[in-house]
Amino acid sequence: MAKRVQVVLNEDVRKLGGEGDLVEVAPGYARNYLIPRGLAVRTTPGVLKQVERRREQERQRQLEIKQEAESIKTALATIGLFTVKKQAGEGEAIFGTVTAAEVAEEIQKMTNKEVDRRNITLPDINKLGEYRVEVKLHPEVTATLNLRVVPQ
Repeated sequence: MAKRVQVVLNEDVRKLGGEGDLVEVAPGYARNYLIPRGLAVRTTPGVLKQVERRREQERQRQLEIKQEAESIKTALATIGLFTVKKQAGEGEAIFGTVTAAEVAEEIQKMTNKEVDRRNITLPDINKLGEYRVEVKLHPEVTATLNLRVVPQ
């Protein structure tokens, strides 16, 4: 068996790894395919330092994104109750339904922070009243807010 060599990937390579990953491959694969096409570079102490620096920068960036999500969660909790006006009929039934876009617009108005409507989980809202809505701000941060549906 031939010895394996370590390379650092410059781009995502299917079934091998993502950009910046340190992987072990067969010497021929590295020499004949990855390196000539610019998909990878041989590992040296300098390259390893660059990889570590990139990982640290990415970790810091992800931490900042999470902190921003936490601050939005705090702002949503501080406000507490959001109100959406809908046209209502008899028996407190509303015409249509409350959409995630309407909730995102209300959040934008109240907090000046933008929330993606696709990250809002709504229950079925067909009547006037109060409902609990979940907003996923980050993979690790979810906020729950109260939504009141009132007649227009």
